[in-house]
Amino acid sequence: METRPSAPPGLVDSIRSLGDGLIASVEDRIALFAVELQEEKFRLVQTFIWISAAVFTGMMTVMFASLTLVYLFWETSRLTALGGLTLLYAGALVTIIAACRRFLARQPVPFAATLDELGEDRACIRPAS
Repeated sequence: METRPSAPPGLVDSIRSLGDGLIASVEDRIALFAVELQEEKFRLVQTFIWISAAVFTGMMTVMFASLTLVYLFWETSRLTALGGLTLLYAGALVTIIAACRRFLARQPVPFAATLDELGEDRACIRPAS
C-alpha cells in the first residue's frame, strides 16, 4: 500500500503559522523584558537602601568625631584641628566620588539579555548576503 504525501499547507495555513510564531517570539521577548525590569528595579531599590544607610552612618560618625576632635583641641589649636578635618573630609569626598564612578562603570547594561535576543532575531530574519 502506498501512502500519498499530504498536500502542502495553503497560504492561509502558512500565514497563520507565521503569525503564531511571531506572536510567540514577541511574547517570549516581553516576558524576558519583564524579568529584567524586575531585576533592575530590585537592584535600584537595594542600591538606594545601601547608599542611605552608608550616608546616615557616615554623617553621624563624621559629626561626632569632628566634635570630639575640636573639643579636645579647643584651647590649644582649634584652627589647626578644624583645618585638618577640612582637608581630611575633602580627601574622603574625592575618594568616594572616584569609587562611586568605578562602581557605576562596572554595572551591567540594563536589559542586555533582551537586546541580545532581539539582535539574534534580527540576524535570523535578515537575508543572507
